[in-house]
Amino acid sequence: MAQAQEFEKVLSSSDTSVAAFDEHKSAVKRIQHFLHSTPAAVPLIVLVLAIIVFGIAIGGRFFSSYTLTLILQQIAIIGILGAAQTLVILTAGIDLSIGVIMVISAVIMGNCAVSYGMPSALAVAIGLAAGAACGLLNGVLVAYMKLPPFIVTLGTWNIVMATNFIYSANETIRDTDVDTQAPLLHLFAISFKVGTAVLTLGVIATVLLVMILWYVLNHTAWGRHVYAVGDDQEAAKLSGIQTKKVLMTVYTLAGLIAAFAAWVSIGRNGSISPSAAVTDYNLQAITATVIGGISLFGGRGSILGTLFGAMIVGVVSMGLNMLGADPQWKVLLTGVLIIGAVAVDQWIRKVSA
Repeated sequence: MAQAQEFEKVLSSSDTSVAAFDEHKSAVKRIQHFLHSTPAAVPLIVLVLAIIVFGIAIGGRFFSSYTLTLILQQIAIIGILGAAQTLVILTAGIDLSIGVIMVISAVIMGNCAVSYGMPSALAVAIGLAAGAACGLLNGVLVAYMKLPPFIVTLGTWNIVMATNFIYSANETIRDTDVDTQAPLLHLFAISFKVGTAVLTLGVIATVLLVMILWYVLNHTAWGRHVYAVGDDQEAAKLSGIQTKKVLMTVYTLAGLIAAFAAWVSIGRNGSISPSAAVTDYNLQAITATVIGGISLFGGRGSILGTLFGAMIVGVVSMGLNMLGADPQWKVLLTGVLIIGAVAVDQWIRKVSA
């Protein structure tokens, strides 16, 4: 066997360890990384702190099952609309029309069942289809016409609102008429007790919807495509994702969910009023979404955070009411929470920069 050459002897005796660079992260960096990987953590922490603060200020009354379940009942509609808004914002868009889509869907359901005498199930189906059609229109204009989502949905907001008033002649359908002729429309008003807590089917529907969407967004290819489109639409397109199809389905699904919120709202409100279109449902939904940690730049956030965001608004509103505070304090605190949520989002996004 040939003797080893001189350079081979040197190599065999050399150090074979691999250089390693240990990065010692500060506590702030570790927190930043944790919040980046768990987007629902911030709104959950804020929600817990809000409950503790108002619990201390108000006392045992605030922690009663009646108060806490009443908060859930009050945020059910906003929670559903917030879920619809979340899907759109995750694609780096925004939908200013979901509030009026909800109202016109409710009006259509009520008129079909009460005024036209259709079976309640068919009336609900027509209302859901109308909401999906409005969302589809937004999707076509955004995905294929490549118009800015803000401008498109601002335009459809005006169109749908005007159509709502023209179609309904601004006539309210009374609670008693709905109860008598179309009790199915009041389905989500049905309540039941869990211990001393009183829950409605509307609350259960809200939680189930959010959980289903959470699973879809986190465990299906379509959900990953939604995040990818919001993070970088051009990169998503180059990687083979059909970005137009994703945008179409997102806006259509948002319209369908808004129509579902209409069904829940009929159970919550009893009567069906076209004038509800002037209520700031859409602004409340965006507020819940932003406070819930959904990035307005798209591609980041958890839909669970939206539910927590809606609950934060509900807790603040209920807490201030029980303290007898001026209603403007709610508006002020909501504004602070919105700005704070955006600031935290910007801070967290530096991790991926």
